[in-house]
Amino acid sequence: MSVPVNYNAVAPNYNARYAQNPLAGVARELRALVAQSGARDVLEVGCGTGRWVIELQPLVQRIAGLDFSFGMLKQAQVQDTGLLLMNGDANDLPFPSASFDLVLSINALQHYADQRAFISEARRLLRVGGALAIVNLDPHTGHDHWYLYDYFDGVQTADLQRFPSSGTLLDWMLAAGFTRAEWRVAEHIHQEFVGQAILDNPFTQKNGSSQLALLSDTAYAAGLERLHAALTGADGTPPVFVTDQRLTLLVGWTH
Repeated sequence: MSVPVNYNAVAPNYNARYAQNPLAGVARELRALVAQSGARDVLEVGCGTGRWVIELQPLVQRIAGLDFSFGMLKQAQVQDTGLLLMNGDANDLPFPSASFDLVLSINALQHYADQRAFISEARRLLRVGGALAIVNLDPHTGHDHWYLYDYFDGVQTADLQRFPSSGTLLDWMLAAGFTRAEWRVAEHIHQEFVGQAILDNPFTQKNGSSQLALLSDTAYAAGLERLHAALTGADGTPPVFVTDQRLTLLVGWTH
């Protein structure tokens, strides 16, 4: 069971992350997947502010975006009033069976109340030859490094609970009836923030990421104090704060 994040509060500043890093690698993978699958009808579950709906809209006949947060959907609508958007629950998708050629979940799976049930629900919506594509962090690999884990207590532990491993997702896909699956790294994010620049990073803000949004105000303030202590105790050499993460892509096919 995922702990809910108040994305209505996060929504106004959410797109700051894309101004810093538009995730061009993810965009390339999604465009290639649309071409590979020949998808005409696409659904993105957890579409947020519409980044990927807008990216793929020119490539397909129909793309719908569904999100649980009205605040996030409002931000998407501001960018493009012609988007097909709706409010809904990832575990109760309001569409008939065999309605789509491609179902997407991009940096959203950790928010679903029942992640395994979502995979089965996505399988229900897919036509023969269709695919489910999940893009997400996999903190279970041990390969990634994120400064948030170093300075904000409980964030890494929470992520290990919120994000299923790629192996677990693969097992769930096969159990749900997907006949084959592909796994690869969609985006390798490497960023270094020197000194005070870390304080302006969108992901350091309380509502800049779900990781920090889930913290109490007290826990968040304690993490900021640790950051400031690192800045003031640098002996004249500004510290470097590192984000080194891989966004993985897992694609399940119905044939």
